[in-house]
Amino acid sequence: MKKILNLFLFILICYWGWKFVGWALVRAVWQPDPQACRAASGACWGFIVEKHRLIAFGTYPYEEHWRPALSSVLLVALWILTAVVRRWWLIPAWILGLISIGVLMWGGVFGLPYVENERWGGLILTLLLTTFGLAFAFPLSILLALGRRSTLPLVRALCVAYIELIRGVPLISVLFMASVMLPLFLPAGVSVDKLLRAQIALILFAAAYLAEAVRGGLQAIPGHQYEAADALGLNYFQSTSWIILPQALRIAVPPLVNTCIGFFKDTSLVLIIGLFDLLSTIKVSLSDPAWTGFGVEAYLFAAAAYFIFCYSMSLYSRRLEVSAGRFGR
Repeated sequence: MKKILNLFLFILICYWGWKFVGWALVRAVWQPDPQACRAASGACWGFIVEKHRLIAFGTYPYEEHWRPALSSVLLVALWILTAVVRRWWLIPAWILGLISIGVLMWGGVFGLPYVENERWGGLILTLLLTTFGLAFAFPLSILLALGRRSTLPLVRALCVAYIELIRGVPLISVLFMASVMLPLFLPAGVSVDKLLRAQIALILFAAAYLAEAVRGGLQAIPGHQYEAADALGLNYFQSTSWIILPQALRIAVPPLVNTCIGFFKDTSLVLIIGLFDLLSTIKVSLSDPAWTGFGVEAYLFAAAAYFIFCYSMSLYSRRLEVSAGRFGR
C-alpha cells in the first residue's frame, strides 16, 4: 500500500511539475509587452523585466539607480563574507561597508546628489531594514536575556516587563506607536524621519524575541559550568562573556536564525506607515493599468526572492551548528 501511495504521489508531482515548467518557462513571455503576455498561454515575466527597477530600488531617482544597486551588492557581499570567513577584520569591514552604503544612498558628499530616505524602497530597503535591525537588536537581546535572569529585582522586573509587553502586541502596533507616538515625546522642533522611526520599532520588536531565544540557551547551560567559573575565581562579567554566553549562543542558533528569518519577512509590514519595501513595490507595480492581471507572476517572483534569502539563512545556520558542535567537542 505504501509503495502504491508513493508511486501515485511521484506521478502526481511529476505531472504538476511538468505543467508548471511548461507554464513558467516553455510558454513564458520574457519581453515587456503586455499585449503579447495577454495573448500567450504561459507566464508573463515581461512584467518583472519592465518593473525591475521599481521593485529593486523603489522611487529612488532613475539616473542614480547605480547607487542602490552598488549598495545592494556591497550588503550581500558582506553577508556572504561573514558566512564564509570568521576573522577579526570582519568588524572593521562591516563598519566601512555600512559607512560606504550610507554615503552611496544618502549622497550629499563626493559630488553625489542628496537623496532623502523617503525615496528609498524596494529590495534595498528590505535589506537595510533587516541588516540594521538585527545588528542593533542582537546585542540588546543579550542584555535583556541576562537582565531577565539577574538577581537584582528591579533589573529583572524591567526586562520582563519590556519583553512581555513587546511580545504581547503585534508588530503593526509597534510600528504605529513609533510612527505616531514617538514624535510626541521629542522636544519641540526635533523630528525623526519615517525610516528611522520604523527602524527603531523593528529593533525593539526583534530584540524581545531574540532575547527569549538567548534566554533559552542560557537555561540549557548546566549548573556545573557556573560552579567551574566560580572555582576559577572569575567574576560575573568574565564568566558570562568567556564561558556561559558562548555556549548559550551555540545552543540557541536554531531559534535565533528562525527569529531572524521571521524578522526578514516581517519587514514587509513597514507599508503600514508609508514605506515601500520589496513586496510593497511589487504591489504598486501591479497598479499600472497596462499590467493588471499578472499578480500570479508578481507574487511568485516575490516568493522566490524571499525564499532565496530565507533559505540562505537556513543553510548558514546548519553550517554554523555543525561548526559549533565540532568546536564544542
